[in-house]
Amino acid sequence: MASFNLRHFANPDALKTISEKHLIALFAQPRWSTYLERRGVVLPALGGALRAAEPMASYEGRAHEVQPPDGIDYERLSGVLVDPDDDMPADLVDCLYLIDEMATPEGMEELIEGAGDLIKLDESDEQTPADVATQMFLKARHLLERKHAEQFVEERKSFTYFLSAEQPKGKFQAPGTKKLEAIERDLGQWFLQKKKGDQVRVFSYPRSDDVWFLVRHGEGFRREGAQKGGESTCVFFRPEKHDVLVYNPAIGELRINAGSAGECDLYRRTFGLHFFGSSEHFPNENTKYTLEPLRTDGPASLACGDVDGIDSIHLVELAYYWGGAQNEISIHKAGDFFAALASRPNGRIQGAKIIGAKFRVKFADSKVPRMVGIRPPNVAKFTRDDDGQRVDEWLALRSFSSIARGSDAEA
Repeated sequence: MASFNLRHFANPDALKTISEKHLIALFAQPRWSTYLERRGVVLPALGGALRAAEPMASYEGRAHEVQPPDGIDYERLSGVLVDPDDDMPADLVDCLYLIDEMATPEGMEELIEGAGDLIKLDESDEQTPADVATQMFLKARHLLERKHAEQFVEERKSFTYFLSAEQPKGKFQAPGTKKLEAIERDLGQWFLQKKKGDQVRVFSYPRSDDVWFLVRHGEGFRREGAQKGGESTCVFFRPEKHDVLVYNPAIGELRINAGSAGECDLYRRTFGLHFFGSSEHFPNENTKYTLEPLRTDGPASLACGDVDGIDSIHLVELAYYWGGAQNEISIHKAGDFFAALASRPNGRIQGAKIIGAKFRVKFADSKVPRMVGIRPPNVAKFTRDDDGQRVDEWLALRSFSSIARGSDAEA
């Protein structure tokens, strides 16, 4: 269940940005309309036909007569939607969350482009973003979910890398629906054991060089204090989380952005099993990065003139591990680390183990430098994910990357 922080369902005026016919159609599903009625909200039927008055129990449990409405009571409807209780259907919460997230001008453009000529939307020019998002849920929920998920794919900046046990052979086949559903079931069992619910969706996005996967799952239930009618109360909800995996079929490399080490290991094993028949197809002991060139090559390790798109690189932070009984770690920072070292008598990086580094990288397409972080054995963090390809090229040329596979394997 998604976190309930809804813009377009939070107040009556926002609800009115969805046309009445689309809003009525959205809540026409019997389970949803029954829930709303139990909380005192009755909507007109489609086509203008009103429901006959009928006795029923109110949300508080007192019998009362429900009168057929002349229209939508936006105030009461918004009050129910932003104050969910334990009985609100989980799929209704997910529906509202998807529509709310995509009810933006950018989302509207994406949905209309995705619909193309295959999905018939209202042709009226008087369509709000919330109208389009609601129609898409009613006509092609799968497309709404996919377009919503795409927003999260582009935001990832930190990845953990795993290399396959052997050089890939043959063409990698993008997974079909059945394989993705099998992965969803296995992931769902793990998340259920971790008290995060078993509702998992996996979306696949093949690209020119990589195949991207987005995993949508729940987090542990959250209880937050809230105000209702001037009284203190609690709101319960299950936050939603998105993780990203990227597979490079040319070199057999899987990189993962996940919220925890346990989830990262889950994806490594599950995707290896379903795609290649072994949960250890991507071994956990691979080492992708080393920072020893900083010590052995000094300033020369930052040379980048042979990498298109990078103007300069400066080392600005080093993390050392000293060990000892207290497992001492120290972090040293400087505007230009090697320039600072040059002013010292020995002029060399200290002898402790280097466990992390940050670089200030001036990219040709930006006036402002961006930060890149490397943490051996296999973690890289970028300010923007599209920096990764250029940085990876530099890391390989300067021997920071220990993976020597070429990219000439059959893709």
